[in-house]
Amino acid sequence: MTAYGLENHCGTGRSVGQTDGVDEVEVVVAHSERATLRVGGIFLKVDADADRLDREVAAMALAPVPTAEVLWRRPPVLALAALRGAALGRLGRPSTASAQAWVAAGAAVRALHDAPVPPWTGASLEDRATSLADECAGLLAEDVLPDGLVRRNREVAEVALRDWTPVFVHGDLQVAHVFVDGDTVTGVLDWSEAGAGDAMYDLATLTLGHPEHLDDVVAGYGGGVDLDVVRGWWSQRSLTAIRWLVEHGFDPAAPGCEIDVLRAQA
Repeated sequence: MTAYGLENHCGTGRSVGQTDGVDEVEVVVAHSERATLRVGGIFLKVDADADRLDREVAAMALAPVPTAEVLWRRPPVLALAALRGAALGRLGRPSTASAQAWVAAGAAVRALHDAPVPPWTGASLEDRATSLADECAGLLAEDVLPDGLVRRNREVAEVALRDWTPVFVHGDLQVAHVFVDGDTVTGVLDWSEAGAGDAMYDLATLTLGHPEHLDDVVAGYGGGVDLDVVRGWWSQRSLTAIRWLVEHGFDPAAPGCEIDVLRAQA
């Protein structure tokens, strides 16, 4: 599976926001594929996949929503300026952002989805279905979760596995990747998974672990939202993340995180 965005995971790491200007190196998030470092007010994203970094920069240039300013790029490093404001929220923590900020986030997602589709694809239906099957089998074989919890959430997840009309998706639109200042979206981060994909996947990723704000996001987004599909993607994303998180020393059983999402879904 694609490496999980740990900057959103139950308070792990630190997102690309304003800093105190201290000139020290801080590891925001790191795994075998990518790392993000903070040096004062500059954030350095290191990506071993040069093509993926190319796509990220291209997606930021095409996106009709605010993004972090690219200061410079020297492969495999991308330097980004800090964004104004703070993250909309974090997985596992109540969001302190206003309801109107969530509405504004929904409107920003709609603007993205209404934009011309980029000339490269994101994860396909077949990719998602294969990942779900493999991860559910692994969860059961390794006795990570109770059989009933896995099987019920797989049923919920399969609702999302249907043909969709591709739109311009962010692809990893975690709540920690959307920055707001008051009720205004000031930027969206981490475009490495952007491409053509399912609009409902973006909405589900944004609201994962924050179902109380789904209505706000939908109000900003407008029509065409299938709530059953959004909930299906909640189950799919949680099921396919858990083993990776455990293997890399993170806790999907922390309050409000993936396993709690699955329990609520079941």
